[in-house]
Amino acid sequence: MEPVSIGARLASSIVAPLVKKLFVTDGPGAGLVDRPVRVTNLVSFRGEKRTLSDAELRKIAEELVGRAVQSTGTSERLPNFEQRAVVNAVAHSLSSLGHLEMDDVQAVQLGYRELSRRLRSGNQTATLGLSSDAVLLHANVLDTACLHILHFFTTRSTFVPRTLVEQSRRIEELTSKIDIMIRKTPSPADGGFEERYARYIVSKYGKLTIFGLDLPEASGSWPLDAAYLSLEATGAAVSDIPLVLPAEQVLAGRDRVLLRGVAGSGKTTLVQWLAVGTTRSHLDERLLYLHGLVPFVLPMRSLARAGARLPSPDEFLSAVGCPIAHAQPTGWYDRVLTAGRGLMLIDGIDEIPEGEREEARNWLRDLIGSYPNNHWLVTSRPSAVREHWLADEDFTELDLAPMSRDDVAAFIKRWHKAAGSADAYGKELLYAVWAKQELARLATNPLMCALICALHRDRRGYLPDGRKELYDAALSMLLSRRDRERGIYKMGDMRIGETHQVQLIQRLAYWLIRNGRSEIDAEDVQSLLSQALVAMPRIAEQGTVRQIYRYLLIRSGLLIEPIEGTMQFIHRTFQDYLGARAAVESLDFDFLSGNAHLDQWEDVIRMAVAHARPAERTRLLNKLVERGDASKESRHRLHLLAAACLEDATELDPVVRTEVQRRAEKLIPPRSLDQARALADVGPVVLELLRGPEGLTSDETYFTILTAARIGTDAAIPVLARFRSVHDLRVRAELALAWSRFDTDQYAEEIIAHLYEQDLYFVVSSARELRALHQLGGRPLLKITSPISREEIERFCVSSRLTGLCVAADLHSPWGWLGQFPLLADLTLETPRQGVDLSSLGHVPSLRTLRLPTTAEVVGTESLPPTLKIIRAD
Repeated sequence: MEPVSIGARLASSIVAPLVKKLFVTDGPGAGLVDRPVRVTNLVSFRGEKRTLSDAELRKIAEELVGRAVQSTGTSERLPNFEQRAVVNAVAHSLSSLGHLEMDDVQAVQLGYRELSRRLRSGNQTATLGLSSDAVLLHANVLDTACLHILHFFTTRSTFVPRTLVEQSRRIEELTSKIDIMIRKTPSPADGGFEERYARYIVSKYGKLTIFGLDLPEASGSWPLDAAYLSLEATGAAVSDIPLVLPAEQVLAGRDRVLLRGVAGSGKTTLVQWLAVGTTRSHLDERLLYLHGLVPFVLPMRSLARAGARLPSPDEFLSAVGCPIAHAQPTGWYDRVLTAGRGLMLIDGIDEIPEGEREEARNWLRDLIGSYPNNHWLVTSRPSAVREHWLADEDFTELDLAPMSRDDVAAFIKRWHKAAGSADAYGKELLYAVWAKQELARLATNPLMCALICALHRDRRGYLPDGRKELYDAALSMLLSRRDRERGIYKMGDMRIGETHQVQLIQRLAYWLIRNGRSEIDAEDVQSLLSQALVAMPRIAEQGTVRQIYRYLLIRSGLLIEPIEGTMQFIHRTFQDYLGARAAVESLDFDFLSGNAHLDQWEDVIRMAVAHARPAERTRLLNKLVERGDASKESRHRLHLLAAACLEDATELDPVVRTEVQRRAEKLIPPRSLDQARALADVGPVVLELLRGPEGLTSDETYFTILTAARIGTDAAIPVLARFRSVHDLRVRAELALAWSRFDTDQYAEEIIAHLYEQDLYFVVSSARELRALHQLGGRPLLKITSPISREEIERFCVSSRLTGLCVAADLHSPWGWLGQFPLLADLTLETPRQGVDLSSLGHVPSLRTLRLPTTAEVVGTESLPPTLKIIRAD
């Protein structure tokens, strides 16, 4: 039988009444339905309100087939038994309407042919044994029936207005997405260059240099995907829920962020992660907001070298030494930035001299004024720029949090895996870190963790305690032991001993510090080395100045050339450490104290105190105290710096120590975030000076808590415990947020168990903390900040208590399981995903309020009950 269009030969007046019998009639009030209706609820041949029997369903199929056979003249080609078989097949296929997992709107969107195919596939055995003519007749009859079924759906009184609203919403969403995609799509003239530029970004920033992994069996670099450790960023809470988010999400929903973090805290690594994230063809859902963006990585240490003018946008690539800068199409940067496709990563405002930062801020303002619709991230050490430094430009200020205990454990495990070391080394080190308070305080950022890992392995388990001793051991490992143990030397090779290398390199470090720079031209390096080599004839005779420079560059492990012709230290911390040593050896104490008010000199001063002999420490600290007493403008900074130096002063005149502490006491309690940060930098010694809560104002209490929590050693727990009964929500929230920095069980027992629960979201960053809360009887309000498994949440959240939940992590699961918590009324999703499917929340009948980020793209709202209130907020 030739294929025929049965639908054209069957009159609607015949088919429509038959199809209508398959469905229930709209009752009173049907017009009030405001969302699609499931097909299974519309059919008339199943359920409690069944009006159509199986026999009647077969009769409808029989009439449809009979009419089709008569209209097409196929009765002569099909014997009666096959016609009856087709009737049975059509009846079985129509019965599949009662099992469709879709609503009427979705069925219409499928189209009649696809709906017919799905009904037939639901009863594939119905046509077994039929001839090809019979199978084709069955398909065409079903196609025709589905055409009228969809027509029936669209003519129901509730369908048209509901669909128009839904269609308008979807068209608006689609238009918005298309506009975004158009804006994020490069012009044809730019596409080729952007592909080249993306490859350059991956090559340049796709690996990390790992301190200590330059031994024979390990690579000197680590793939970024394997190395990146997601840390947390925190900020001032805008509601009763503390603001805690993964660092890579700081620009998700925020166009402008100033991110503060101490040296080695991972700011530059985050910049690399974001830059490389824009190049991925298959983005992690956490980074979908990066899709289509073009990264401009602008390290301020390179841009401001030798007092150079900060670059204009057309000079961005050449200013950072990008080798394909010359190939960028004319006007490319302007098209990118005008379209809002730029990801502006301005790394290290603190790397430029303090006197030039106002110029840098004006440069940034001009850029934002010209190209306002891009993403902007500015990083800095905490003390380099004051609070609200970029507030007029609508920047959100966030802090990169210290590594939690779980972060430290994860880093140590990864480091040893990358280094090819036995697990026993990692476990032994982790035990040592938790057993020694000095090590635990140092191991709060990736740089120091890597340093400790490298020294632990290099010294086969022996670790020095203090910061100076750690750096001394690290230099010894880098400058001499590494090459000697690798057997790198051969007869006749240039060989410069550890002492001479230190003398040469620290001269370079001190020049950079004195001149307020982080980079130096290679020609200037050679000039400085020439001056130093006059006093080192045995070294000078081994080669030319250039050869000696190349030797230090390649062998020391401390120096790098970020671009050809310039040199910098592998990390600013090593520059400060060696520069301080040079200053002490030069007896430049007046020069040191004269610059102590500048934030770039803070670490240099502290390390100079560590290097100095007892009498020299006394001299330097007395000068800091005297300068602070005489300067109203810099008094707080200088006195706090002197107090911070006490931690590094292993031997000191007791009178001087007392004078320094007495002045520090005048700065306590802290009254601002800047003061809290500065006091925390002083270290554990400040814990003895903190008082309260009696006699403190609300702000003083909060900043005192902030200070103690940031110090981070378990010695802070007794201080924090004094504030556990304070009812101020800010104080309670900070105490709850600090949990991950301390021993889980001790902190839970001493502090968490005593916090007043009303309106307080208890921040949970690990399954261990969740179990601890379970042992305490659970809590009504929780905020989950790490991807804890759904099973552990179900097991350890006390269902009879949980009323509010905030999820700030990707749990990789639909939300229907929350229905197990009968009192859960409030849910906040600070999801890292751009697209959020809410349909499963229809199975959580207790929910009354749902809070979502304004930027989240939401689907499935039609499945939510009308009693659920959705609130959009930043």
